[in-house]
Amino acid sequence: MAQIKELKNIRKDINEVHTDLLIVGSVKTKKFSNPLKSSLGKTLSNAIKVEKFTGKLGKSVKIYGDDKIKRIAVFGLGETKKYDSHTARDLGAKIIKYANSLETKMLTIDTSSMGLSSDDDLGAFAEGLVIGSYEFLDYKSDKKEVAKSSNTIVKAEFIGANSSVLQKAFVLAEGVAIARDVSNHPANIANPTYLANTVKDIAKADNMKYKVFDGSEFEKMGMGAFYGVARGATTPAKMIIVEYNGGKKAEKPFALVGKGLTFDSGGISLKPGANMDEMKFDMCGSAVVIGVLKAVAKLQPKINIIFAIGSTENMPDGDAQRPGDIVTAYNGKTIEILNTDAEGRLVLADVLAYVTDKYKPVGMLDFATLTGAVLIALGNRASGLMGNDTKLIKDVKKSSETTGEKVWELPLWDEYSKEIKGKYADLKNMGEGRLAGTIAAGIFLKEFVGETPWCHLDIAGTAWGPKEPSYQPKVGATGVAVRLVYNLLENRIK
Repeated sequence: MAQIKELKNIRKDINEVHTDLLIVGSVKTKKFSNPLKSSLGKTLSNAIKVEKFTGKLGKSVKIYGDDKIKRIAVFGLGETKKYDSHTARDLGAKIIKYANSLETKMLTIDTSSMGLSSDDDLGAFAEGLVIGSYEFLDYKSDKKEVAKSSNTIVKAEFIGANSSVLQKAFVLAEGVAIARDVSNHPANIANPTYLANTVKDIAKADNMKYKVFDGSEFEKMGMGAFYGVARGATTPAKMIIVEYNGGKKAEKPFALVGKGLTFDSGGISLKPGANMDEMKFDMCGSAVVIGVLKAVAKLQPKINIIFAIGSTENMPDGDAQRPGDIVTAYNGKTIEILNTDAEGRLVLADVLAYVTDKYKPVGMLDFATLTGAVLIALGNRASGLMGNDTKLIKDVKKSSETTGEKVWELPLWDEYSKEIKGKYADLKNMGEGRLAGTIAAGIFLKEFVGETPWCHLDIAGTAWGPKEPSYQPKVGATGVAVRLVYNLLENRIK
């Protein structure tokens, strides 16, 4: 969870604030403009001179103050021409980590000195503060460690900022935090029922309607692909749906679909034991949907949205699906199961087909930790992006540039469709060996969206592990794509 519980704008002269830590910014190409009066201002100027502080990005100078302002730190902003929202977000995270190292409870920021030339910059900086303060300590028994965390910042205030921008940034950061939380919980806690209950609680907000289908219903519903994966699990599978009606009644919704494999053993095609513990993160696609749902519940954008999650475990039980089995998906297409570890695309196939059939969305995104191959292609720097609609792909890229969550487009040329044609059924759930594994998964999903404008994000490389930029956590899930998706939804509002 994020340690900061409140972002607040205050209307006070900087010399009149009461705080544990005051942050002031300094641009490298300009002479430092000291906002402090009396002896504190003189002490700060002397410290800058002695330390030969030039405003270089990432550098800082600290002095101790008085009873009103206990500490003052000047942070370098670098050159203004290189200072943008991504730099601001990264700087916000570095500042909060610095403040936490001092066990600061109240942080005050001089907004006018931080080089935040637009609301986008301010919002990014505020996001960095909140998500940069994230820690996951739910299962730590070391009371000293937990106590130290609880003793850190509980409120951050800005002098002269836009309150609405701060509140929106805080809500989006909360969405990222809950996406990280549900991903970091172990599989013996965060099972499909846990995800369903989490979504149910969020969906109590205005304009939301929640429904859930149990795995025992899938076969009768014609969802043979999803049912096949769920057969080996003792925990009941769930398809979770939330209808959000924030737009006009006649407007068709935009759909968000997440893969929620709360643990993936590989099934009968068992994974190697090394790092199998990380397969609790195979539900990070559903975490994106939950994070966006959390933000939408609070911000109430004027758009209609369908949130859908397919959740189960993939286990090697006696009744588990076998290599060689043939299943029938919701849209009637038959699938040969060549490898039971290629299960996420089977779950998504049925959920995508169901949402397409029942809701006729104007556009659809799905999110999944789908292939290890995307790590070979892109590492953990970018998510794989594929789709059937050039405009929607362009829109995703635009939002990616805004939020700093990198994506890279991979082709879904018709030639790739030949590689998933089945020998005994319409399709097979694997491509040609180790060749183009990420694309093979994407082209498979394309078979289940019909003519709906659709994009697939393979987040297997970005959903957990990356430790840069500084707002990423030291360990665990990143909450990737929550901010990207909300930005895209906002851009679609007419």
